[in-house]
Amino acid sequence: MMDYHEHMKQYYDRRASEYEHNEAFREEPYEDLPALLHAISLLPPARVLDVACGTGFLTQHLGSEVTGLDQSEAMLEVARRRVPWAEFVRADAFRMPFGDHSFERIFSSFFYGLLPLEDRGRFLDEARRVGDELILVEPTPEWAPSCRAEGWEERRLSDGSRYEIYRRYFTADTFAQELDGRILFAGRLMVMVRVGR
Repeated sequence: MMDYHEHMKQYYDRRASEYEHNEAFREEPYEDLPALLHAISLLPPARVLDVACGTGFLTQHLGSEVTGLDQSEAMLEVARRRVPWAEFVRADAFRMPFGDHSFERIFSSFFYGLLPLEDRGRFLDEARRVGDELILVEPTPEWAPSCRAEGWEERRLSDGSRYEIYRRYFTADTFAQELDGRILFAGRLMVMVRVGR
């Protein structure tokens, strides 16, 4: 059986080309996006690492000193075109190729909720090693196709392939509580929490 992380890498490698044309944030009804981008714009300038940056959709809003990290080279190819001023690195989010406290801020969106329970702590430890503060954005249960807080979901790609992915959705309160963090943005569909500082 294929390792879950290898399975997810394969899924995002195959999804990259259609992701650009069917970007999650462009679909209805993502009315939270303008308010989320405003909340991001209020963050003080910092050296930022965007972990699991995907196609760079939010990376482009994180300032001029930004590095994107993703395990999918196909996603990074799109991100490099979208955000030419940023640096992009293909690497594992659990073994980032950076020294301790290399960044003032670690940012990650729509990644933490894809992690099985046993991987969440590993990711948080690595993020805390590399950066001084951590800001995470995740979808709420309102976003969920089944309105369930967590479970396995089938994703179909335009080439007909199907993937089962694990996804957890958070309310603002449950997300802040799990991370012992502070809510920076709480919309109907998305929540942003700061950990540290």
